[in-house]
Amino acid sequence: MPSLLYIHGFLSSPNSHKAIQVRDYLAAERPDIDYYCPFLTVYPDQVQAELDALLGELMAKGPVYLMGSSMGGFWSTYLAEKYNLPALLINPAVKPSMLMPEYVGKPLQNYHTDDRYSLQAEHIEQLRRLMPERIERPDNYWVLLQTADETLDYRLAESLYGDCRLTLEEGGDHAFQGFERFIEPALEFFARFRRN
Repeated sequence: MPSLLYIHGFLSSPNSHKAIQVRDYLAAERPDIDYYCPFLTVYPDQVQAELDALLGELMAKGPVYLMGSSMGGFWSTYLAEKYNLPALLINPAVKPSMLMPEYVGKPLQNYHTDDRYSLQAEHIEQLRRLMPERIERPDNYWVLLQTADETLDYRLAESLYGDCRLTLEEGGDHAFQGFERFIEPALEFFARFRRN
């Protein structure tokens, strides 16, 4: 049975709007696909270990599809490159190690929970080591970008994923307005990769 792994963004959770949209759509329209959205911290080594372990379990059961928003797009890229999996990325973070230093030593709280964190310089270095210089498997990706993203410069993603399937929309925001339009087309995109 196929699995869809949705990876939420920085300081977000499985209760993010897009994660819930995907979960509810699959429950109503595609019960043949198992849905997973683990709660992830901000600590890269911990996230990497958890995602690698989960991927091992899911790939043993069948095909795995990835969706990731913002920082979740960064992690989806890591997994797609490592395990040769298809991924839909929504306004993905491209060089988080360049953005994160402003958070070092400052108290951080999850947007949806009481969880609190404190990033250190070592965490930034962990992210830097995971950052791909180029995309080795461009056919595996569909990247959704909106130009008015107030958090990330869409041009960085447009450059990194330039050889991939790209949908670039004028306006919008970091949350990617109208994301629900792409859930079913994404599943059709994933279906091309299904291995029996």
